[in-house]
Amino acid sequence: MSSGAFFGISVVVVLLRMPTIAAFNSVDTWQLVINTATSILAFLLVALLQNSERRKDRATHAKLDILAAGLAALMHHAAHVDQAALVHHERRLREAVGLEQRV
Repeated sequence: MSSGAFFGISVVVVLLRMPTIAAFNSVDTWQLVINTATSILAFLLVALLQNSERRKDRATHAKLDILAAGLAALMHHAAHVDQAALVHHERRLREAVGLEQRV
């Protein structure tokens, strides 16, 4: 979502919340309800973003670890031919990167 569209939606939400002041006896109660709801929503959004970032980082590090192992195996293979280890590392590299074996 672009920042202009997000800003427009935010303005509409604020304008729609304004008339809810009539449902409460005092402005303080209305402000307490709105602030509490906003704080809870902000906390949940931060938790969601942190979780998403942590999962992305774990996946990235797993792929980098496999790439490093594959590169090390390739360097070792250049010096010493070990076909079984090379096949093992190639398979792990393909799994990590998401390459599919063509039949």
